[in-house]
This record gives sequence, C-alpha cells and structure tokens, in this order.
Amino acid sequence: MKKASEELVVDLKSVSKRFGDQVILDAVDLQIRRGEFVALLGASGSGKTTLLRILSSLDHANSGTVRVTDSSTVVFQEPRLAPFQRVWKNVLVGMKTIAANKAKALTALDEVGLADKAFNWPKRLSGGEAQRVALARALVRTPRLLLADEPFAALDALTRIRMHWLVQALWREHNPAILLVTHDVEEAVLLADRIVILKEGRLAVDIQVELERPRRTGEAFAHLTEFLLAELGVSKAEGSPSAAQPRLPTSLRPSQSGAAA
Repeated sequence: MKKASEELVVDLKSVSKRFGDQVILDAVDLQIRRGEFVALLGASGSGKTTLLRILSSLDHANSGTVRVTDSSTVVFQEPRLAPFQRVWKNVLVGMKTIAANKAKALTALDEVGLADKAFNWPKRLSGGEAQRVALARALVRTPRLLLADEPFAALDALTRIRMHWLVQALWREHNPAILLVTHDVEEAVLLADRIVILKEGRLAVDIQVELERPRRTGEAFAHLTEFLLAELGVSKAEGSPSAAQPRLPTSLRPSQSGAAA
C-alpha cells in the first residue's frame, strides 16, 4: 500500500457548523496527511458537502479549529469549463500568467490523455473528456491536497472505470492527499486507502483499507462493502436497516481512534 508522508494537509479539531438551529457538523475531528487517499461516505444531509466547502474555503465553521494546506484544489461533479476558451486555456483558468504557463497546461493535458484536444473548444469534448480537463486543471497547480466532490457521478459506467484508473495513476505520480466525496461504496473501496463515514454530522467510522492494489472483487472486498453499507443503513436483506450487521475479518476491522465517540 502507498504510504502517506508525515505532512499534515488537513487538521480539523472539534469543527462544528450550524444553520440556524440545525446542526450540520458536530465536533468533527479529521486529520489527513499528504499521500493519503481518503473516501468520504454518508447519506444525503449528513454534512459531506458542508465539510468539503469548509475545507475548500467556500464556507466557514462556527466553532473549532480548521487548518488546511494553502496548496489545494477542487474537482467538482460538473467540469465547469469556460465555453469560449480553448481547452488548454481552461486548464489555466484563475492563473495570472496564462501564456507563461501554456507548456504546463499542455503537459497536464498530455498526462490525462488529451494532448490532441488542447486547442479544441469545450463543446467538442465528451463528458469524460471534459472531466479529464477539470482534473488537469487541478493537477497543473501541483496541489498537496485534491478535494473531489463526486467527480465521476455523471459519467457512464465505462468512462467511470477509465477515470478510476487515471486518478489512481495520477495520485501515484503526483502524491497529493485526495479526499473523495462519493455515494458509491464500491468506488470508495476500490480507490481509497482510508474510508470515513459521516452520520448526522459526526464521524462514525474511520477505517483503513488493507487491500492490495490493483483491487479486484473478492471475499475481503465484499465483506468490507457490506460492512460499509450496513453502517450507512443499507442491508442486502431487502435493504432493511435492522438486518444483522456483517462482521469484518479481523484484518479489516476499523480502528475507532479516528471516529467520533
């Protein structure tokens, strides 16, 4: 398994967020080190998007301590490309010196397999190609932290698989920490080396994924997937939350040290 460096890129302590009387995040503690690939799971309304917005400085906490590296980028579910800019210029959106960084943009596009699309207009790209441009835009800034908000949700199944391979290859090459927000439990198990679950604004599970890469479905994969689904209130027994929760093999049992009490 890939080992994370000692550099702490996310350090949240007792972070809470409220909207009026509604508590969205309740005393969340979360630490992520550079090189970690972390997947964040949770039902709708559990606080995932709010947490990501706080980490990306799009929102603020009401209380607690938030420390995030100043070298971070975000990939959203929608690629958000500027329609009247060529593809290579979209990679550099927000950077002050566009012309001086053209070579970096072309290199980033080559890394995501789009060197031949650099001078196209965005409307000529497929959905998967547009999302690869968004990924190149994030990577060209050489971030220490990459925040990904369901970036594969709108893609078809085959394109998702290709994006999974690409993201893993780029992660190994560039060594950022990645925090992936997803509703897809199997996607989390496939990609991440650590999975956290938000329940009602609190971290209820924080588990290391001790599965060798490249990952394939099998008994350990299935056990972990079932465990996570049960934690999310889903069971194979007709989706009944009250069904008996699967027990993990000892090697895959979660450490409770990272989860909220």
